This record gives sequence, C-alpha cells and structure tokens, in this order.
Amino acid sequence: MHRIGFVVFPRFQLMGLAAVTAFEMANLALGETVYEIELLSEAGGEVKSSAGFGVLTKAFDHTAYDTVMFGAGVQIEPMTPGLVEFARRSFEIARRVAAPCTGAFVLAESGLLDGRRATTHWAFARQLQDRFPAVKVEEDRIFIVDGSVWTSAGMTASIDLALAMIEKDHGQSVARSVARKLVVYHRRAGGQSQFSALLELEPKSDRIQRSID
Repeated sequence: MHRIGFVVFPRFQLMGLAAVTAFEMANLALGETVYEIELLSEAGGEVKSSAGFGVLTKAFDHTAYDTVMFGAGVQIEPMTPGLVEFARRSFEIARRVAAPCTGAFVLAESGLLDGRRATTHWAFARQLQDRFPAVKVEEDRIFIVDGSVWTSAGMTASIDLALAMIEKDHGQSVARSVARKLVVYHRRAGGQSQFSALLELEPKSDRIQRSID
C-alpha cells in the first residue's frame, strides 16, 4: 500500500488534483487499492481553492506517508513556518516528496532543493532561480527526479509526474493503462519541452490535426 499525502493551502489551484485522479485510476487498473490518498493542510478542515470552493482536509500530524505531494497555486502564496516544517519532516520520513508547478517554491523555501535540479511552471522558473540561487532550475522540462525529490512543470504536467511515479511503482503497462483511462498521451518524457512545437502549427481542421498526429 502506497499512502499519499497531498498538501493544499488557501487558494490552491485545482488542476494539481489531476495527479490524485491518476493514482485513483491506478487502483482501478490493478483491481485493488494500492494508493491511499489523503488531502492534508496545516490546520485541517475545509480549504478553499482559487476557484472559490473548498475541499476537506486532514491536519498535519506524524503519519508516515510513502509520498508527499505539495499542491500549487496560480501565484506564489506566503509560506507558513508550519508548512515549511512539514516539508522538511516529510523529506526525512517519506520515500519521496513531490511538487508540481509552484509547489517547488515550498520545497525551495524548506531548503530541500538546494544543490538539486528542479523545474516548475515556465512562468515562474526565473523567479524560482532568482529567489533560490542554490537550486539548479531547468525551466524547460516536464518533470525532474533528483534523488527522492520530484518536481514538475505546471497544470497538466502533474499528470506526467504521477504517471512516472506509477510506472516506477507498478511498471509501464499499468502506467499505460492509467494514461488510456485519463485520455492522455503515455507519458511525456521528463526532458520534453514545456512548449509544444505542434501547438504553433495551429491546424485549421481535424483532418490536418490527424496528419500532424
């Protein structure tokens, strides 16, 4: 059983929860609950997203998680001492810690990215590098794994991150099955550019799109 703690905070962005859905689909693909997911926050209770509605969360405690993922926001939110301390504690206990998109700022503030390679949403990459010069920011990557620390680009890249974890845990065939259920490409390589050259071609019809594909 892989226990996953997904950390949210006020005004978190909902797209990050797409990673949670990938783990849910892995349970379906395997026919058993191999991933148990808990939504976490510093105080527990309801936490409002940037879309205005909330999710129920469990307060930080000393539960041991296999994987701890830190959610992202549409902007860099202030980080509380409690959040930073939980990130550091998670790094010591969990098998891996992960941060899609702006969640990388939580890991950087906690010192967990010092000397490590990391990425984030392209719109925030320069800011991450300027604020934390000890981090080796690679701004044009889908995701990066450096030891037990995983970071990814923004938005849909959290799905690529989750698929890579599923592949590492349960093999390529399971990850491919999950990708099919999610109706996404299996899976974009971590080194792929955040910018798609195909998008710039702007196909004018479905027939042209099929040819490009």
